[in-house]
Amino acid sequence: MHAHPHAARRAGFTLIEMVVVMTLIALLLTLAIPRYFAVIDNGKQSVQRQNLATMRDAIDKFYGDQGKYPESLEELVSKRYLRSVPVDPVSESLNWVVVAPPDPNLGAVFDVQPAAAAASTASN
Repeated sequence: MHAHPHAARRAGFTLIEMVVVMTLIALLLTLAIPRYFAVIDNGKQSVQRQNLATMRDAIDKFYGDQGKYPESLEELVSKRYLRSVPVDPVSESLNWVVVAPPDPNLGAVFDVQPAAAAASTASN
């Protein structure tokens, strides 16, 4: 029996087939990667909002118990209103902007804001 001469050639992929497949993969990646990063950013912003809510709740409880606001975020930790100062997942740092109360005799930490939001507000 004689094998067809074309049978051996058909066993592999041609260069054009490989280029088409690689192009399709690249096209799919250009659609998927931006969506992936958008989901990651949305998750970080959600965690940031939760961290802010937790710290603001701790500040309010501190004020309710002590009759004044804390002098620093670390005081919330030392007096066990927080286990630790949370990391800002957006800027990936422990830096938060501390807003002082209207009456400076009541302490130093009235509210907290993300450092990244304050920096963008200051630059505008």
